[in-house]
Amino acid sequence: MIYPIYIYGQPVLRKKAEPVSEDYPGLADIISNMWETMYVSDGVGLAAPQVGLSLRIFVIDGTALAEDYPEAKDFKQTFINAEIIEESGDPWYYNEGCLSVPGIREDVSRRPVIKMKYQDEAFKTHTRTFSGIQARIIQHEYDHIEGKLLIDHVSLIRKQLLRKKLNDLIAGNVNVNYKVSTVKK
Repeated sequence: MIYPIYIYGQPVLRKKAEPVSEDYPGLADIISNMWETMYVSDGVGLAAPQVGLSLRIFVIDGTALAEDYPEAKDFKQTFINAEIIEESGDPWYYNEGCLSVPGIREDVSRRPVIKMKYQDEAFKTHTRTFSGIQARIIQHEYDHIEGKLLIDHVSLIRKQLLRKKLNDLIAGNVNVNYKVSTVKK
């Protein structure tokens, strides 16, 4: 099943997501539907809040970036109850986009190395270090389960310049090729 992508202005995007237990009802279906939704929407990552579920789950497939970033090839993974333990290295900028903030791309500064603890779909716990584009994709999706969006990483002046576009998104003026859910008036 393909979920609609929740667009900027939806309250679920601003909530810190809840931990997930192994016996969460329909969890395997939720994860499967998230993968399907991400692919249909041409994303490289998707977090549960982006489909209206306040759960600490995100999926990533970096393959689309493999031509420019070889380490993204075959980087396909589900993260449950993720926690970033440490970030290191000199911050670097990358022009990010987001399915929940369509039509807006911004240069976002992030640290290039992260150490994180998470569970996989079998609820096996891992502690692993990621770097480069893998770390960046994870940080972007991790922001979603923490109630943050890419626009939270831009300056106040830049946010003011984006105000009309953001207000358009809140108003439901969205032109994308995937199913969306906007704020109901």
